[in-house]
Amino acid sequence: MNKMPLIAPSLMCMDLTKLAEQIEFFDDKVGYYHVDIMDGHFVPNLTLSPFFVSQLKKISTAPMDCHLMVTNPEQYVDMLAEAGAAMFSFHAETVNGKAFRLIEDVRKKGMQVGVVLNPETRLQDVEIYLKHIDKVTLMTVDPGFAGQSFVPEVVDKIRQFREFREQHQLEFQIEIDGSCNKKTFSTLLAAGADVLIVGTSGLFNNHPELSVAWGMMMDDIKVAALEVA
Repeated sequence: MNKMPLIAPSLMCMDLTKLAEQIEFFDDKVGYYHVDIMDGHFVPNLTLSPFFVSQLKKISTAPMDCHLMVTNPEQYVDMLAEAGAAMFSFHAETVNGKAFRLIEDVRKKGMQVGVVLNPETRLQDVEIYLKHIDKVTLMTVDPGFAGQSFVPEVVDKIRQFREFREQHQLEFQIEIDGSCNKKTFSTLLAAGADVLIVGTSGLFNNHPELSVAWGMMMDDIKVAALEVA
């Protein structure tokens, strides 16, 4: 059987009125919590925050990966380190001229480093610092909003990153953000995905009861893993 991917629930899609209850359910099941932080500038939306991370840290043990959809990610390093984030994932499109300095700063603060690429951003744009990265997140939708349509052109890019990793003997994880669901699981796993971010279409809309929704999702992923084994 093909190796099962890690699962990262997108917390902007959860029912925040049931935060403690849902985190208790997730905590021993997930690879990461995916925490979207948006500034209303890099993307025209506002979601979670460093304060949310600090509150989540009080009730959770699973690592938190913070996805910085912000114009100036360097402004969030200290806040997220103090809040308890495990990984700091910046957008490649925001760090030209400061990527190496940012990566060094994030590591000094005790966090792992991730880089996120919009659908049209190329491997070549981040190749120079990939050896310093713990996780590459490939967006299969435009950033900023849940529930968008899958961009199929990204599948070839997943394969490119997998092949680059093998050729250069690197160890970064390949994570997918956007439209990870029953229709796309097998395609993403076959291309080389290690981590799947699941939101409305892949998890939360499966069923009103979270335990049932999770079971349905895991069944779908197991079927997909068998298909690509």
